[in-house]
Amino acid sequence: SDDQSRQLWKMQTLTVLSPQQDVEEEDQEFEEELQRNPYNPKTWFLYIASKVESRPVVRNLICERAVKQLPGSYKIWHSYLTDRIKQCDDLCITDRRFEATNNAFERGLTFMHKMPRIWMMYLEFLMRQHILTRTRRTFDLAMMSLPITQHERLWPLYVKFIRQPGVPPETACRIYRRYIMLEPENVEEQIKFLKSVHRLDEAAVLLTKVVNDQNFVSKRGRSKHKLWTELCNLMCKNPLKVSSLKVDAILRGAIRRYTSEIGYLWTSLA
Repeated sequence: SDDQSRQLWKMQTLTVLSPQQDVEEEDQEFEEELQRNPYNPKTWFLYIASKVESRPVVRNLICERAVKQLPGSYKIWHSYLTDRIKQCDDLCITDRRFEATNNAFERGLTFMHKMPRIWMMYLEFLMRQHILTRTRRTFDLAMMSLPITQHERLWPLYVKFIRQPGVPPETACRIYRRYIMLEPENVEEQIKFLKSVHRLDEAAVLLTKVVNDQNFVSKRGRSKHKLWTELCNLMCKNPLKVSSLKVDAILRGAIRRYTSEIGYLWTSLA
């Protein structure tokens, strides 16, 4: 719970944020320099780099001290969180070190909430853990925290997330609608997804809008004729599932447009 996480953070802070009582000889120079100037990022970086072969817990302790002194340092947070992710590479996702890394990210985002790269690192890490609700909420929080001009960096990852197994179709469809509002040129991607989750009525409605939009240019290089053919096939093969459209009127419109297909279309209409 949140209360337990805060309590754990307080307990860690008591032990983590002060230098060790027994400083190793090789660390003496760093510790003395940090006592003189604890706000020098270069000293912290060199200190952390000197521990590259040490146990992760040792590096983590130093990094926690560093971000305590320099909470606004993007480089230190990025380096630290990258290391925390690597420490989880060979672990089962139920290992408590995953949640400890999640907590480190959330502390970091208190200060780094305007940094899209940190959000993306955290979101990719959450996706590895298959925590669906938490991941979706974190995506939404990232969208709220970042200016809309940077949302295009998040959307490809968000779309990848909603295609994961286990994401409820209704949730995925709702997120896709938001995505297409921002990037309408990707509507064919949404239509393909809707068909894959058997939302055929919504797919047909969107496809109708596409074929009637004189300015639409297919990103997949498909002609209007191909789009019309897809729409007609979708309606004719799923008459009970496509209920929001006037199928007869649309097919008659297609007959007027594409006389070369008149035989097929009249058969479909019948």
